[in-house]
Amino acid sequence: MPGNDLSRLRAAITAFFALDGFVFAGWVVRIPDIKHQTHSSVGSLGLALLGVSAGAVVTMTLTGRLCRSLGSHRVTVVCAVLLSLSVALPPLTHSALALGAVLLLFGAAYGGINVAFNSAAVDLVAALGRPVMPSFHAAFSLGGMLGAGLGGLVAGTLSPARHLLGLTLLGVLVTVVAGRALLRHEPPAPPDRPRPEPGGAPRTGTRARGLVVVFGLIALCTAYGEGAMADWGALHLKQDLRASPGTAAAGYACFALAMTLGRLTGTRLLERLGRARTVIAGGTTAATGMLLGSLAPSVWAALIGFAVTGLGLANLFPVAVERAGALAGPSGVAVASTLGYGGMLLGPPTIGFMAAWFSLSTALVSVAALAAVAALIGVMTRRVMSA
Repeated sequence: MPGNDLSRLRAAITAFFALDGFVFAGWVVRIPDIKHQTHSSVGSLGLALLGVSAGAVVTMTLTGRLCRSLGSHRVTVVCAVLLSLSVALPPLTHSALALGAVLLLFGAAYGGINVAFNSAAVDLVAALGRPVMPSFHAAFSLGGMLGAGLGGLVAGTLSPARHLLGLTLLGVLVTVVAGRALLRHEPPAPPDRPRPEPGGAPRTGTRARGLVVVFGLIALCTAYGEGAMADWGALHLKQDLRASPGTAAAGYACFALAMTLGRLTGTRLLERLGRARTVIAGGTTAATGMLLGSLAPSVWAALIGFAVTGLGLANLFPVAVERAGALAGPSGVAVASTLGYGGMLLGPPTIGFMAAWFSLSTALVSVAALAAVAALIGVMTRRVMSA
């Protein structure tokens, strides 16, 4: 495929990553308003929000097959349309039950597009011959920061219905523009991808399937930390270190910004160090940063620790998904993504249970422990990782 076509494909896939982060963050910042609108208790809202998780996990396990039969580009466009349309539905509900039902659809679209565009990105990375996977995830992070920032700005002036309808219109517009470039080209076929069997599934042995799960565990360790930081970082600063509300809110911002910067420089880092050393160094850095962030006696030391953690975790998920996809195609991406998303779901409640038994600062040490596990996996799989 000519270089200009690959560049256009890269821009289109990047746009879908950014759109996903933007739309999801825009929904998240309006959750308090939707809670008030549906007259939901904290418990009923929590059950309704499980719709996102349930829809995502179920769809992730199926999307790999769809990508094999229909192509990752077509599935990406279809899921982007569904994501854009479904984000406008929560403000139309007036009960927790109805909210949970529409969030099931929203979660299905969110899970599907994550597997589809990661599969498309894996093919493109192989065709380019450069480790550019972190750049796509940097676009997701930037989209999320922009979506959250814009949502915060318009929260006082626009109703949830108008705000999320605006996201729908923007999402459809981006899908039309970027989708044309995506659908114009078939995914580039990597020369070293296992050949499909007659039924469409790639030939992968037991060892390859085991390695896909191992790379999925790296994604799980990373996403566990992301989920824990999003839900518990600010509370740790406020409750344990007596930070002001503004400073406590800055804790996750430091983490997210550092992760975004780490992903923006991830390609250069991977070209310099290789995948294995990047995972080993990233896991070690994140473990060190989280030990500082959770156990430091001062707010500013904890903020530095959060930022170091973000830098360390930044490129672990992109490398894990890329390696899983290189081994097993869309099915590998689906397995790694599902495990990663499971880690994001597992993190917050696990931290909560441990905090109840011990303390929040002690519970957050589990983020450091899993980051160290990711680094250890990098050591154990360094030959395969660097292949």
